[in-house]
Amino acid sequence: MEKGYTLTLEGKKSHFHELHMSFCGHSVCYPDNSIGPAAHPCYVLHYILDGKGQYQVDGRTYSLGKNQGFLIEPNVMSSYRSDHEDPWTYLWIGFEGSTARTLLEAMGFSHQSLTYSANCGSKLLKIVTAILKSELDGLEQELYLQAQLFQFFSCLSHDLSTDRTIFRSDKQNYYVRAAEEFIREHYADNITVQDIADAVEISRSYLSTLFQTVLHTSPSEYLADFRLTRAHEQLGITDDPVSKIAENCGYQNPLVFTRAFKKKVHVTPSQYRKSIREERKINIQQIRKQ
Repeated sequence: MEKGYTLTLEGKKSHFHELHMSFCGHSVCYPDNSIGPAAHPCYVLHYILDGKGQYQVDGRTYSLGKNQGFLIEPNVMSSYRSDHEDPWTYLWIGFEGSTARTLLEAMGFSHQSLTYSANCGSKLLKIVTAILKSELDGLEQELYLQAQLFQFFSCLSHDLSTDRTIFRSDKQNYYVRAAEEFIREHYADNITVQDIADAVEISRSYLSTLFQTVLHTSPSEYLADFRLTRAHEQLGITDDPVSKIAENCGYQNPLVFTRAFKKKVHVTPSQYRKSIREERKINIQQIRKQ
């Protein structure tokens, strides 16, 4: 578990198509608090203020601590867990837009360089806290958030050092990445594991072996987790009925979707939507009183 404060802007139309914020927040995590595996529709930068933890993506594991951070790429399944003895406290900011990738590349990030170091935690926390406490509305709020987003990147880039690691681009990883890309593009369709195997032109059994070796999960579990991650996002940021969200996430039968969601999250989609919105509202009210 974690005690967190989050501002969510996903689903809201932005005037800044090139680059704009989707959400931000900060959390104090309990030991062994785990997030994911999950995929996000936008980029998410985490910065560790204190403590330690691990970030896992594409079969790689990064052990990180204070004054370090990690980038989550859009539609890429990843997970992260706080340390058992010294759990981390971190802040995060989600963003998207046509120039987001170009900006990150200019800062030194890539699919092979997803972790970084930067000694600017107090400045970044001040920016995120100001965003969370903001009570502006309409265009005034949007312009204020845009200014804070650029201030965040300005502070981060001042002494940013990305960690370049050697990434083994062999045939096994090629097939897994191709399968992940197929899932990202077709998860809303009624695809099966056999469809995925056919798309990357290998047998179903070999695909399963590769997923277990590289990602430590099965293709069917990966596909289900990806779909349910999308459902989490849509339940939190849209007012679409559960049946529509089920369809958007590749479930032809809403009852099948509800059973799968409850098995994973332990509550129904409607219960989750109600609880997450109430929690966000309470947390924002608390931080604005501080």
